[in-house]
Amino acid sequence: METYDLTVRGGRVALPGALVACDLGVRDGRIVALAERLPAGTRDVDATGRLVLPGGVDGHCHFDQPTGDGSRMADDFLTGTRSALFGGTTTIIPFAAQVRGQSLRAAVDDYHARASGKAMIDHAFHLIVTDPTPDVLTRELPALIAEGYTSFKIYMTYDDLKLSDRQILDVLSVARDHGAMVMVHAENADCIAWLTDRLEADGKTAPLFHAASRPKVIEREATHRAISFSELVDVPILIVHVSGADAMEEIRRAQSRGVSLHAETCPQYLFLSEDDLAGPGFEGAKCICSPPPREAGNQAAIWQGLATGVFSIVSSDHAPFRYDDPAGKKLKGEDASFRWVPNGIPGVETRLPLLFAGVAEGRIDLDRFVDLTATAPAKMYGLHPRKGVIAIGSDADLVIWDARAPVTIAQADLHSACDYTPYEGITVPAWPEVVIQRGAVLAERGRLLAEPGQGRFLACDRPAPARPLGARRPTTLFRADEA
Repeated sequence: METYDLTVRGGRVALPGALVACDLGVRDGRIVALAERLPAGTRDVDATGRLVLPGGVDGHCHFDQPTGDGSRMADDFLTGTRSALFGGTTTIIPFAAQVRGQSLRAAVDDYHARASGKAMIDHAFHLIVTDPTPDVLTRELPALIAEGYTSFKIYMTYDDLKLSDRQILDVLSVARDHGAMVMVHAENADCIAWLTDRLEADGKTAPLFHAASRPKVIEREATHRAISFSELVDVPILIVHVSGADAMEEIRRAQSRGVSLHAETCPQYLFLSEDDLAGPGFEGAKCICSPPPREAGNQAAIWQGLATGVFSIVSSDHAPFRYDDPAGKKLKGEDASFRWVPNGIPGVETRLPLLFAGVAEGRIDLDRFVDLTATAPAKMYGLHPRKGVIAIGSDADLVIWDARAPVTIAQADLHSACDYTPYEGITVPAWPEVVIQRGAVLAERGRLLAEPGQGRFLACDRPAPARPLGARRPTTLFRADEA
């Protein structure tokens, strides 16, 4: 008789393309059986009347990331992964950020040290490239890609992070030659600086003016430019945290003409608006992130982009800074200009419950929810089929949801070290009840069972995304060895 370390019984299991009532058997951390009725395991978990979904994969979050302005993120790998798992995420991919003048290898070594002994869930690392020297481009990046760091982020804004157009082309060329995925933060730095100076000269320094300093046209222009670079070099890219309908339309147009292009959005663009930046006193600082939330009517367009396939993934962009903390949102005091407020909001724990509201409201179906939050990011970053799917041979990363038990989000109930949530008071239709990673129960009905350090580091395969049907090759690019 077959024996199992864990059996999940009686649930409706989200298999690829189908919701099936069945039992699920786990052995040695992997799914080994799916059947109508399985024998008892060493441990049984009752999922009767509940949904069994793959553990979430959050492909964009920031934990314990060094900053250059004296601010300090609220979450390290202990509190950040704890928060993630209570929200149904079992795999996270935060960023090893290169400091200018430092090697990429040093950034990776530092990030491993920060995660060691703390991470409660499995994790991979993206790279952030800020100093693409010849040595980085010709030696470090290719070597790190081969070792499983197959994705990296570049910035078109922030003075200590941004690359020039030529540097962006250099990095994209390395990605093309070595099969890596490039994530692009698309905002025009010069336009932001120009607008910020003018706003401050007019005395418009309150948090609400953060949105005015980064209007949709700035995101649209940078998105168009990033897409153009992608076409020139002939390499797929991912435009991250797309906030506005204008940038989304640039992406849609490029996709419609066959450009191999991916886009990501985040819950803040579905549930927050620029009105949230206008809270009383300094409260609006809690919602300062970049790009900023847009007008309330913009939310419907982003939901539509999710339903129609413009967006490939939904990530949290968790970047937590405490509100009542001189190293957090009040870094320069409550009278400081919006330009000095650390950018970012917490959201790794609320990402999945917030997006599940779209399932309950009929905006997206359950299969699309699973794809956006688990399967597609696992594929994009070279973790599939280990992660992001319920299938024979895949890691037994499972989340049991009770879709009959709505929850009102409250900071007091969350597990991040941040001292607020921008989603306070929003009621969501479901919350993860049991969270399992590699067959081990990490959380059960509000009880933490995971241990610090039990999460594993994951080397990523080279994703090498397929070119969409009918995609054009550019006629402008040639390589030196092809001339």
